[in-house]
Amino acid sequence: MSDENLLHERPDTATLVQGWSASMEPLRYPVPSRLGQGADWPLRVSIEDMYDVEFRESPVDMAMAHAVPVWDWMPNSLASLQAQYDFVAAYPDRAVLCGAVDPLYHGVDGALKQMEYQVRELGARSFKFYNGHVDRSWRCDDRDLAYPLYRKAHELGVDMLQFHKGLPFGEWDVDLLRPVDLQAPAREFRDMNFLIHHLALPYFDEAVSIASRFPNVYLALSGVLNYLRVAPREVQKQIGKLLQYVGPHKLIWGSEAAMTGPPAPFLKNFMDLQIPDDLRDGYGYPQITHEDKRMILGGNMARLLGIDVPGKLRQLAATGM
Repeated sequence: MSDENLLHERPDTATLVQGWSASMEPLRYPVPSRLGQGADWPLRVSIEDMYDVEFRESPVDMAMAHAVPVWDWMPNSLASLQAQYDFVAAYPDRAVLCGAVDPLYHGVDGALKQMEYQVRELGARSFKFYNGHVDRSWRCDDRDLAYPLYRKAHELGVDMLQFHKGLPFGEWDVDLLRPVDLQAPAREFRDMNFLIHHLALPYFDEAVSIASRFPNVYLALSGVLNYLRVAPREVQKQIGKLLQYVGPHKLIWGSEAAMTGPPAPFLKNFMDLQIPDDLRDGYGYPQITHEDKRMILGGNMARLLGIDVPGKLRQLAATGM
């Protein structure tokens, strides 16, 4: 969100940045951090800043760095592929790369070439897609635009596909971000795993229904658990319903760092989380357990990526990282 990475000629860019900053600010904890007392939106976060925020200021062992292929307001996208790769290249034992392409921005052929480059040259372990945009959007079940990307990922040995659903940026059409267009791909590409971010809010119930019925659809809690700070009751209800219908084995933690600051206070809130008795009695929600939290905070993602958690912890301890 640096000033030089904004399309100032677009009349909606300033409004987007102001609205984004205003919506994120209540989520940030006033904790000491290399980023200061709350992140400054125009700040360019360095590799060293991110390492400190993730691994020194927070009890985090590994992270996935996501490229964000949104060029609507930012010529270098919101989180550039190069910046994410640089972070992973600097700390390969602690970070993995999630690449990103867009079949409209790159063109399908260009996107396929980019995917090959990102896996072969940059080591991408996953891809994230943003199908909603301001002017032109695409559906995730489009056989001409989307399916070639899924087939290419499979060819490259990548079986985790991630999707921004819900939470529209600026004036994106929210209905384009409904998760319903992931049902057909999940049926057709049964050996691929589909990860829906942000619980597809405001399409929460649709996301729950889909993840409860499709064995290869997972839900990421990115941007949702952060609301434990300002709306704990809402999060308790969401987690209770997710545990009841989807199961803890299909839920994935997401920190939203550095937008909301170091993950540490959010992790503490999540470890302290309990489902209140009235929600359990009134809705039949199960209580969240320590084992549930262990799976959500890393066990599930490690399983999907084939990471041996005990072995990784021994490796990090041996290297002193």
